[in-house]
Amino acid sequence: MKKKLFLSILLIILLVFIDQLTKYIIIQNFDLHEEKSLIGDILVLTYIRNSGAAWGSLSGKTILLLVFTFIIFILLFRVYIRIWDNPRFKPVRICLLFVIGGAIGNMIDRIRLNYVIDFIYFKFIKFPVFNFADICVTLSVILIVLLFIFKYNDDDYDVMLGMKKKEKIKEDVKNQKENHSDEEE
Repeated sequence: MKKKLFLSILLIILLVFIDQLTKYIIIQNFDLHEEKSLIGDILVLTYIRNSGAAWGSLSGKTILLLVFTFIIFILLFRVYIRIWDNPRFKPVRICLLFVIGGAIGNMIDRIRLNYVIDFIYFKFIKFPVFNFADICVTLSVILIVLLFIFKYNDDDYDVMLGMKKKEKIKEDVKNQKENHSDEEE
């Protein structure tokens, strides 16, 4: 258990470190709004300051965004604790760590700078500029949605949301195994 906790914390720290390092590199090597092409006009690095959330929404509402991020962080942490010792939810646990790591990376920017540093730009489709933390959050949320659609059922949602007691969970897992072995015969 201590090893799992250590690895979870280490992953979050690593994600935050990568996020902050990439932003530091951009600040040190780019002027504000400067662009440098990585792949023609397809993928461009550009340094911008985003005082809002995704796509610049809620611009200038730093306190609101910090409060919202903190609430989401607490809710995700509670879900993580609920599914901590259930191997069935390992993919969700890993995704939650990426979401938490990304959220912390952007929260550090908001607290320290009052804006988030974004720099990755798919110019050919004029996609909003984003950063490493945004990738962690977005891809993990997409994967969680796909897991909810294709892997988990209503009982699993109840477990994750704390609407089912652990004893009932263990009983359900045992019944699922028994039903699965009966179907094979």
